[in-house]
Amino acid sequence: MKMDGWMDIYRYIFFLEEYLTKMFFSLICSYLSCEPSSHRMAALQTMRKCRPVGTTIRKIHTSSFAASKQHYKMLVLGGGTGGIAMSARMKRIMGAENVVVVEPSDTHYYQPIWTLVGAGAKSLSTSGRSTASVMPSGVKWVKSKVREINPDSNTVYVDDGSKITYDYLIVALGLQLHFEKIKGLPEGFEYPRIGSNYSVQTVEKTWKALQNFKEGNAVFSYPNTPIKCGGAPQKIMYLSDAYLRKTGKREKANIIYNTSLPVIFAVKKYADSLWEVVKKRDIQVNLRQNLIEVRPDKQEAVFENLDKPGETKVFEYEMLHVTPPMGPNAVIKGSPLADEAGWLDVDKENLQHKRYPNVFGIGDCTSLPTSKTGAAVAAQSGVLHRTISRVLKKQKPDKKYDGYTSCPLVTSYNTVILAEFDYDGNPLETFPINQAKERRSMYHMKADVMPHLYWHGLLRGLWGGPEPYRKLLHLGMK
Repeated sequence: MKMDGWMDIYRYIFFLEEYLTKMFFSLICSYLSCEPSSHRMAALQTMRKCRPVGTTIRKIHTSSFAASKQHYKMLVLGGGTGGIAMSARMKRIMGAENVVVVEPSDTHYYQPIWTLVGAGAKSLSTSGRSTASVMPSGVKWVKSKVREINPDSNTVYVDDGSKITYDYLIVALGLQLHFEKIKGLPEGFEYPRIGSNYSVQTVEKTWKALQNFKEGNAVFSYPNTPIKCGGAPQKIMYLSDAYLRKTGKREKANIIYNTSLPVIFAVKKYADSLWEVVKKRDIQVNLRQNLIEVRPDKQEAVFENLDKPGETKVFEYEMLHVTPPMGPNAVIKGSPLADEAGWLDVDKENLQHKRYPNVFGIGDCTSLPTSKTGAAVAAQSGVLHRTISRVLKKQKPDKKYDGYTSCPLVTSYNTVILAEFDYDGNPLETFPINQAKERRSMYHMKADVMPHLYWHGLLRGLWGGPEPYRKLLHLGMK
């Protein structure tokens, strides 16, 4: 190809990026047994028109626990992302009649999209589907809460006092939000101008607060605990900046990001890019600041300086987005399965419990030292599938989880920095391009492709992360 000057080089690089991205999407589509309507159609349109095989309405067996069968070969605790994905995989390994899932909720939510719901780019209704519709057909669903886990007797007690015994146990109970650990919450959400993208009850309040913004401080917090999706607290900040610019209010707004962390992002490659973004958009970032109180009647937020305990600062706000403190599930924390901090104590490479070999874990409830994201769950599901398959054959686990996780850092209504990394914080990128740059193609993957992949791939146990595609796209590269 003849190139005349830098513009030709730029056009070629842009073309290559778009080509590789579309090729990746087409590979995913093929993997999910979808058929593109046209080879010339853009990959995004292809994904939207795909129809997974076997989309017929299926009967789901639910019960109160008056079931005659109370012993199962595989018991799955939790019907969130990890629980549903693994129950689908276990059904294929050992048969639906041998698998039971305990989950109290009627609705299953795709929570990553709440970032866009809070910014008005998606509706809340698009994030939820009935639990019955995502439960693998034939798998027993016990619609109840877990009350107690006794791994010494292979027994789980549910809310009504009934018990289920098991041969093998997968724990996928997620984590717990603790708004109550911030003085003034959760009752403060009854006031306007305050919201949180971390709860189905409060995510739309974020959008209302953003719409009603006039002038003053827009404050965004990050707590002093492990959280789900460490990038989410600043994603809504960037989207708020973009919305205020679009509506002509940005000049009257001070955007403030108060984070308990000593860095803006844990991985330096992406942190360097994010510092450039906040500098360019005149966003104030205050490190080591932890939200301890909200005074909604006065529109004040109180932050403690973690480097100087006891020193506080009051921020007046016109809009406040709260990321709540989070912690381990109480049922796990009170059981022999927990580590010292209360998380499910599993081996970080094979996801098998360190003391109970017939117990396994996945997702946010575990002690795995990686970011708690849906992408991490996807990668873990493939490893855990392999681990359990080997254990059932009395063989040692041989597949290792490298800590892969991903955070699509939404920086505007049409750009994303796609962060992907491993346990050690080393970038583990899928595409052979610099993913630390803001890209429109990555936004479409976040907003349009990933939800499709979630509902029709991950929850059906067909998607175990992008590792095969990463290897293919990096073929021959260092």
